[in-house]
Amino acid sequence: MQIFLDSADIKEIKEMNKLGIIDGVTTNPSLMSKTQNYSLLSTIYDICKAVGESSDVSVQVIAEDFENMKNQGDEILNNELLKEFSNIVVKFPMTWEGIKACRYFANKGKKVNMTLCFSVNQAIIAAKAGAYYISPFIGRLDDIGQSGVTLVNEIKQVYSNYSFKTKILAASIRSLEHVSQVALAGADVVTIPSKIIQKLLDHQLTSDGLEIFKKDWEHSQLKI
Repeated sequence: MQIFLDSADIKEIKEMNKLGIIDGVTTNPSLMSKTQNYSLLSTIYDICKAVGESSDVSVQVIAEDFENMKNQGDEILNNELLKEFSNIVVKFPMTWEGIKACRYFANKGKKVNMTLCFSVNQAIIAAKAGAYYISPFIGRLDDIGQSGVTLVNEIKQVYSNYSFKTKILAASIRSLEHVSQVALAGADVVTIPSKIIQKLLDHQLTSDGLEIFKKDWEHSQLKI
């Protein structure tokens, strides 16, 4: 399973990338709005520079209609500032206008991430339209009393039934349990906020074990 960082904060992205476990970055308009850069394109440029060519970077359009989605997607992919990067993934919402945009860019051989997925039916349509990634939102489903992890399981089963190639990118991760649960469910990718990534190694028995090792070593008076 690949791990993506859900962030548009350049400092945070650089720090997390140093861990050597980050396979990509996902952004959205809300995350972008928190950055200090003066434009979307300059932020994308900084992110791509920070993570390198081997890491996909999802960038969501703001438009809601097909023509403007197409125009914004083309601007992101073909802009002079960004033309050196081949790892940019255009991201569209799970609407019929977004599906049209997905098909348009998929036909051009571009990677597309279909976001705000909350049902198996939506995931089927996204795969039929040629989406490279489908992003089911785990936490938001949990918020309304449904199981986001169950949705990942169901999408995985359907994609397996019909040999769809679209990758399941589990999003809206709220807890450590979400990470392990979507991994067990077979998600291809999980995109995680920095604050949760930093806790992935936390375990009381690890801390207790280190303390025992430390005390035993000090009592032994051995030298390295």
